[in-house]
Formats: sequence, C-alpha cells, structure tokens
Amino acid sequence: MISTDIGIDLGTASILVYVKGKGVVLKEPSVVAFDRDTNKIKAIGEEARLMLGRTPGNIVAVRPLRQGVISDYTVTEKMLKYFVQKAMGKKSFRKPRISVCVPSQVTEVEKKAVEDATFQAGAREVAIIEEPVAAAIGAGIDIAKPCGNMIVDIGGGTADIAVISLGGTVVSTSIKIAGDNFDEALVRFMRKKHNLLIGERTAEDIKIKVATCFPLAEPMSMEVRGRNLVTGLPKTVEVTSEETEDALREPTLQIVEAVHSVLEKTPPELAADVSDRGIVLTGGGALLRGLEELIEEKTGINTVTADDPLSCVAIGTGQYVEFLAEKRNQL
Repeated sequence: MISTDIGIDLGTASILVYVKGKGVVLKEPSVVAFDRDTNKIKAIGEEARLMLGRTPGNIVAVRPLRQGVISDYTVTEKMLKYFVQKAMGKKSFRKPRISVCVPSQVTEVEKKAVEDATFQAGAREVAIIEEPVAAAIGAGIDIAKPCGNMIVDIGGGTADIAVISLGGTVVSTSIKIAGDNFDEALVRFMRKKHNLLIGERTAEDIKIKVATCFPLAEPMSMEVRGRNLVTGLPKTVEVTSEETEDALREPTLQIVEAVHSVLEKTPPELAADVSDRGIVLTGGGALLRGLEELIEEKTGINTVTADDPLSCVAIGTGQYVEFLAEKRNQL
C-alpha cells in the first residue's frame, strides 16, 4: 500500500484538503458544533455552519481557528481527524504525509500546536508551510526561480502579503484583517445606517452578492432582512453596492496599506520584478469586487486574481510535498 500525500489549507473560514493525484477532494467550513452537556461533537463542517447563530442553549457552533491560529486545541484536533479520514476513505493502512499551511507571521508555539494536532489526526510526517508560499505554488508561479513575485493572500481571518523569490519569502507581513472583517464592517454599517441588526451569515451574503470596494460601472442592490433595532421587529431594507463601498473602505484600505508597507521593505531588484510581473491575489477575500482595481489604483502595479483563488493555497500546500522531494533529490 503506498502512502498518500495530503495538503491541508487550515483556514479560519474553511478547510480544504488536497490529495496528490486527485486534487482538492474536500472543502468544508471550519466550524464544529458540540453539545455542552455531554461534550460530544454533534456536527463538523457544512452541517455545523448551518447551525451558526441558530442553536439551542446546550449546543454551540464554534470556529476552533481564530485569525489563522488554533484557539481551541482539542476541537481542532478532532476536526482535523474527521477531515483527514473523510478525505482518505477507510481503505488506507499507512499513515499519510501531511503538509499544513500557516499564516506567515505565526509564532513557533502556534506552529507547534498545528504540528501536534496534525500528528494526533494521524499523520506520519508533517511539513509546515507558509501560506504565501503555498498560494504562489497553487497560483502556478514557479517559485524556485531567482525573481520576485508578490502574493496577497486574503483568507477569512488573516491577509498574508509576501514577496517570494528562490522558494522562500523575502519580505512578508500578515495582518489580522480579512474576509471576517469585511463581514463585521457590513454588520456595523447596517446597524449604524439602517438600524438593522443582521447576523454573520447575512453579512456574508451581502458581501458575495453586491459588496464592492471600488465604484462599479453598474451599481447593484439586494434586499436584506434583519431585526429593526428600534421596534425589535423583522424588517427588510434595500442595500446598494455604493453603500457597501463606504462600509468596506476601512478594512480594504488597511490591506492596501499592508501591501504598501511590504513594497517599501522589498529590495530594489525584487521590487523591479514585482512591478514587471504584477501582484497576484489569492484566497477567498480576493473574490471581493473591486479589490484588484483598488490595489492597482493605490500602488500603480498591475494586479490580477489567480484562476481559482479559493483552492490556490490547498493545491500549493499539496504540491509543496512534491517540491520538497524534488529539492531533496537535487542535493
């Protein structure tokens, strides 16, 4: 029985599992619902996400990862075990080699926690890889060459910005502003402007359907339901893409600032490469309308979104194992 190589994109919002030769086999929200009274896990993944904000008192739906870092160790371990087994099927006898990606600025302790949890989930070998490197491999960039590539990976909990050359990061920063913050900004905006209280999932709906951070040629709008804070009754309001631009101004500009700060620290030769090759956006946050245009306008550098921004990191993490094997053979 040959052992399998698995790459796991351990995200704040969702977990993707890549199996060598099969591609991304699993993509589920990183949410776990468990029963407080018995301490048993009720549901994991998509099933648990549907319970967010809709559970009776004894059942809680939690996200064991906050801002790309493990916040609840035992739950993360169980969740990983579940996903690894689900991706592998029952047939395999040998433990897999697993590579897991982490945000670029995590501490050694946080890395160790991810490593331990992965071993507990049944790995034979664990490789930890930095998110921007994984994103670059997944976006189809040849990272082994000595030229600079800039990656902006916007996930659910963190945005990782890095300039990569010769297979490693030269300059990088990781900020805790990403998809979740876009949602929070929309929740705050609806409360302030329309006196309407909406939940996380509704905010995400707005983000996906109409939200933008750059003026659109044709504005869009949608109806949003929530609770009126004045009367306490359900109410529906119309939200336009122009309003969301106001709401998202602060978090998106913080990402632009971070891109700027990385460019400032980039050695001149690599900065020249970046201005030639452009900036590549990956991660679910890259799907936000107008983000390419906003970064391009503020930096003057051509900005593109990778082909499949959501799976980039998972694919890159899986291929990283092969990248390491090749490197070993060259030595």
